[in-house]
Amino acid sequence: MLALRLVRGAHPAVQFRRLLVAAASAGTGFLLLCALGYALGHPEASTAAVLRLAWCLVPIAATVHFAVAVARTDPATRPRAGLAAIGLGPGQLMVLAAVSTAVSCTLGSMVALLFFLHLRGDLTGLPFDGDAAGFLAANQPLPLPATLTLLALVPVLASAAGAIVLRPRAQAPTAGGRPVRLGGFGGYGRSTDRIGTSTYGRFGTHADTDTRLAPEGARGTARQAPTGPQAPHNPHTPLPPLPTPTGLPWGAALLAAGLAVETYAGRGSHEGPALPGGLTAGPFAVLAGWALTALGLALAGPALTHLCGRLLQSVRPSALRLLAGRVLMEEATRIGRPLGVVCAVASGTYALALLHTGTRPGIGPLTTLGLLLVAGCALATLLTAAVEARDARACTTAALLRIGAPASTLRAAAALRAGTLIAVLTPLTWAIAELAAMPLVR
Repeated sequence: MLALRLVRGAHPAVQFRRLLVAAASAGTGFLLLCALGYALGHPEASTAAVLRLAWCLVPIAATVHFAVAVARTDPATRPRAGLAAIGLGPGQLMVLAAVSTAVSCTLGSMVALLFFLHLRGDLTGLPFDGDAAGFLAANQPLPLPATLTLLALVPVLASAAGAIVLRPRAQAPTAGGRPVRLGGFGGYGRSTDRIGTSTYGRFGTHADTDTRLAPEGARGTARQAPTGPQAPHNPHTPLPPLPTPTGLPWGAALLAAGLAVETYAGRGSHEGPALPGGLTAGPFAVLAGWALTALGLALAGPALTHLCGRLLQSVRPSALRLLAGRVLMEEATRIGRPLGVVCAVASGTYALALLHTGTRPGIGPLTTLGLLLVAGCALATLLTAAVEARDARACTTAALLRIGAPASTLRAAAALRAGTLIAVLTPLTWAIAELAAMPLVR
C-alpha cells in the first residue's frame, strides 16, 4: 500500500516516466502475445515460432533497461533523513523501488492483454475486418498459463533487475586516501559522516562531486563532509583523480568479433529459417554478430565519453571548455553506457534499413513495433540518465551561480558537451553500421 501511495503522490514528471515504462511494457507484452498467437496458429512451424519468441528478447532487454533507469531516478525511493526511524531503511526502500517498477510494468502488461484480446475478437468482435485474425489465432482458445507466463516476464525481470541495481552496498571506495562510510541505499548517503547532497553516492561512484567541478573559491561555500572523526575536510586537500573507464579494449574486441562474424555470415549460404523482418541470410550468425557489436558499443560508451571530455580540455582550453570537459569526464560512467546503447541501436537500425533496400521484402508491422520499442527505450534511458546526472550535480550548479557564473555559461557548456558527443560518436556509429551491413548487402 505504501508503494501505491508513493506512486500516486509523485511529481508529474516522475509519473510521466512511469507511464513511459508502462507503455514500453505494453508494447513488449503485445509482441510476446503475438508470438504465442503465431505458435497457436502454425503448430507445424515450431522453429519459426521459437525464432519469433527469441526475437522478442531484444525489446525485453530494452524495456528492462529503461525500467531500471527510471527506478534509479525515482525520488520516492531515495533515502532521506528520518525514514529509517519509521522502518524504511535501505532494504525497505529497495523493495519499494522494485514494487513500483512491478506496478508500472504490470499495468502495461494488462493493457497489452486487452489490446490483444480486442484484435482477436474476444471482447467486441473482430476489428479491421478480421485482418489480424490470421497471425493471432483468433479461431483457437488462448491458453491461460502460457499467456500469464509471457505477460509476467517483463514485470518480474524489471523488478528483479531494479532490486539488484539498487541494493544496499556493503562498502565504498576511498576518497583522499581515507574510507568514506556508507549510509545505505546503493552507495553513499546518510551516516555519521555527512556527505554533500550532489554526490554520486546512491549508485556508488564518487564522493566529492560538488567540489571537484566547482572553482577553488566555491569549494568553501559548498557543504563539506568530514572524512573522519578527527579529520575535518580541508578545501585545499588534493582530491583523488577521476577514474578512467576501462571498457574500451573489451568494447573494441567485441566490435571486431561482431564484424568478423557478420562478414563470415555474408560469405556463407543464404539458406536458413526466416526471421521477422525478412532476414534470411545466415540469421543466427547475423544476430550473433549484431549482438556482439551492440555489446561492444555499450562497453566502449563510457570510455568514449571520457575521451570526449579529455578532447574538450586539450590545447589551451578556455573556462567554458574546462567546465564542459570536466563534467563529461565526471559523468562518463553514468551517461556513457546508455549513450553506447543508443549508438548500438542506431547502428543496427541503419544496417537493417540498408538490408531492406532493393528487392528484399519489407519490414512487417510487428518488426516495426519492435524497432520503435528498442529505439524509444534506448533514447528514453539516455534522457533519464541525463536527468539523473543533472540532479547529481545540482549543488555544483548552485555553487557556480552563487559565485557569479552566468546561467548562459552553464547552458553553453551543456550545448558544448552535447555537440562534442554528437560530433565524435555519429561518424563512429555510421562507420560501424556500414561495416556491419556491407557483407550482407548484395
